[in-house]
Amino acid sequence: MIPINVPYIPINITASNLNQRLNGQPGVSAPDQFAIPRLTSFQHKHPAIDFQQQERHCCLEKLMQHLAQSDLPEKEVVKLYLQHKYRQQCRASTLQSVYMVVKFFLRFIQQKGTTTLQEATHQDVEAFIELQQDRGAKMSTVRLQLITLNTFFRFLVDEGRMQEKVLAHKIRLKLPDVLPRAIDPEGLRQLIGFIAHVRDRALILLLLRTGMRIGELLNTRVQDIVMSEKKILIYEARKTGIGRVVYFSDDARQALEQWLQKRDAAQPFLFYSKQNPRLTYAAARSVFMKYVRKAGLPDQGYTLHRLRHSFASELLNAGMRLECLQPLLGHTRIEMTRRYARLTDKSREEEYFRAMAIIEQEGIDGHY
Repeated sequence: MIPINVPYIPINITASNLNQRLNGQPGVSAPDQFAIPRLTSFQHKHPAIDFQQQERHCCLEKLMQHLAQSDLPEKEVVKLYLQHKYRQQCRASTLQSVYMVVKFFLRFIQQKGTTTLQEATHQDVEAFIELQQDRGAKMSTVRLQLITLNTFFRFLVDEGRMQEKVLAHKIRLKLPDVLPRAIDPEGLRQLIGFIAHVRDRALILLLLRTGMRIGELLNTRVQDIVMSEKKILIYEARKTGIGRVVYFSDDARQALEQWLQKRDAAQPFLFYSKQNPRLTYAAARSVFMKYVRKAGLPDQGYTLHRLRHSFASELLNAGMRLECLQPLLGHTRIEMTRRYARLTDKSREEEYFRAMAIIEQEGIDGHY
């Protein structure tokens, strides 16, 4: 049976091991048949882009090592697909996610007695998806796994390594249209009130006041900040790959100025740690959850992304139009932004209570 919680392959990205791997210094290398190309000097552009390229390179190297040492069936096919995704400039997290989903599927059909992808059927895919649902995985996670598998299968069909009939009948999963989950204003006041550390205060206030995705903020360098205009230039959005400009408030500016006075000017990224030139998502999440606990906020599944939801909700409550909010959030479709309108529609709320007050005073048709 496939284990329910399988951790990702650990990939430690630090300044030292990146330089060792990229400069060809001694270290463990993947076998020749799983060798990957070295990075070249032309890739050194924006520090965030350069770091992502190095991160991708290290990730692929680790995955190739893991693949070479495993007893997974169809290893050569998996190798080819990972290299294909690498050439498509997929991020390290995407490479790792793709590998894990493909690996799960191959293990699944192996347990059913299928040893090659040529033998895989549409029913195998349906059974795999049903297994993920039975395990209690979120529908969004299952849908992402299905998309990953369909993309993998299309690659195999194009390469002549799989029968196209597997893709003949598409499996469609309907995602629930849930409301964004913001942090209530009182909870935010409590949270911010407990943040004393200069770096942490700047980190959390910038997320709250700019609406940036955490990956975008962690990729920000000091040169991307225009302090006089209180804005940050995002050259490439973490999710969409589209650049945009975001703005920050006076309280975020004050916190940012205090951090800039204290931080190490030699570090390429705005936020960093002792171990990494760029603060990791795990470290940022740990910082956030530490203050959630200190503030005594109830356990409501708080995440860093909720600060982005709070940003959008507060701006709409203050009267900002959806058309203005959409580019600030970096949404490619207005429908994504419109979800927040359902959460913050004050006119609908006022109309409801006005009508209900009349009903309570007079009753239906004036009598009860």
